[in-house]
Amino acid sequence: MMRRLIVTSCSVLLVPEQGSCRVETDQDILVEDGVIAWLGPAGSGPEAAGAETVDGTGLIAVPGLVNAHTHGPMTLMRGAAEDVSVEAWFNERVWPMEVNLTPADIGLGAELACAEMLLSGVTTFADHYFHAERIADAVVRTGIRADIAPTCFSSQGRAALEESAGTAAALHGTGDGRVTASLGPHAPYTVEDADLVRVAELARDLGLRIHLHAAEHLEQTESSLARRGITPITVLERTGVLDAGALIAHGCGIVPDDLPTLAAHADRTGVACCPKVYLKHALHPLTPVRSLLDAGVAVGAGTDGAAGHNTLDVWEAMRLVALTQKQAERDATWMTVSDTVRLATRGGARALGLGDRIGALEPGRAADIVLVDLSGAHCRPVHDPVAALVYSVRASDVRTVVVDGRVVVRDGRLLTVDLPGLLAEIEARVPALLDTSHGRAVQHYDP
Repeated sequence: MMRRLIVTSCSVLLVPEQGSCRVETDQDILVEDGVIAWLGPAGSGPEAAGAETVDGTGLIAVPGLVNAHTHGPMTLMRGAAEDVSVEAWFNERVWPMEVNLTPADIGLGAELACAEMLLSGVTTFADHYFHAERIADAVVRTGIRADIAPTCFSSQGRAALEESAGTAAALHGTGDGRVTASLGPHAPYTVEDADLVRVAELARDLGLRIHLHAAEHLEQTESSLARRGITPITVLERTGVLDAGALIAHGCGIVPDDLPTLAAHADRTGVACCPKVYLKHALHPLTPVRSLLDAGVAVGAGTDGAAGHNTLDVWEAMRLVALTQKQAERDATWMTVSDTVRLATRGGARALGLGDRIGALEPGRAADIVLVDLSGAHCRPVHDPVAALVYSVRASDVRTVVVDGRVVVRDGRLLTVDLPGLLAEIEARVPALLDTSHGRAVQHYDP
């Protein structure tokens, strides 16, 4: 039996591939079996008898936001690694804490991440973490959409790398298609070239992409040049990672010489920009968003994990992308409000390899719809609704969220998670999670 849903009498944000976004008022959106079937003036569409109805009066429908890079289970470490250098963040705080995580803990942290993102209007995220099957379980239960990459390091051995690829293959397409998967080598400085070559071979054989950290900041690029004579991006090219298709986290150390390489693989390469963590760790420069877009490379807005970003709020992330890019380029006309919204919707979708499925409210695309209330004092008067979405909206302004045609948040209430019960379980685990007296770490950061 066909699943039908109609969102009535809402305004709709239209996000074209290029140019200015615009808002159409008094629209209906008809959804059939999880796909947008029709969108147009209220009351003028096909017969919707029997469809579940969502009243959009006074609200603006926007495409579900895409978190282009995160580590969902790290919600468990929110605020536990502050005011330290990058080296201390990894070696003294986060990687020692990760030793304590059980698969059950990772499931709890992932469920909290899914809950937080759904409540803020994020309908899709790209995750990179351990025990990916627990993250996938949380995705399926909560009703969100995700591309999940099981993390692997060369220090774990080739068998672990092969196992992580098998996990990705098993997860891909589950959750009625809401779960996709990528291979997840951590980074060129923790995964040897021979293993990256094997990852690229596996990705091509399995028809999957690769999600990894690379050129995270300029010091990493300089270190690679000093040790090896090539940049991390050249490492990805020579090992076949770029040819297989890659989502690159951060890329702040991408240098001008890397751009022709990335441009040659622009049809299958994306970069996730997560500016809050760069600001917190005093990293310079920022992701070269303008140069990447000029090269045809997809760029999405990400939060990284909550241990660094503190929230998984893509409204905040995209706002910081706009502000930091204007400052970095010394150009107030750059990173327009339309470009910024596109980064968090179509751009993120394309960066994840989902550009033909999500990222815009158009017939034929998955019905990932977020209804936002611009009536708050912090948004009024609304001279430009697109500007309000970029610079004024808060996560708490999200009222209703539809993913794949199913209502998962209604009137600000999450329907798929017992949030008080989940938080109680997590609080009970906190003392054990934060104990680093064992003196061990999952890796040592020394790029």
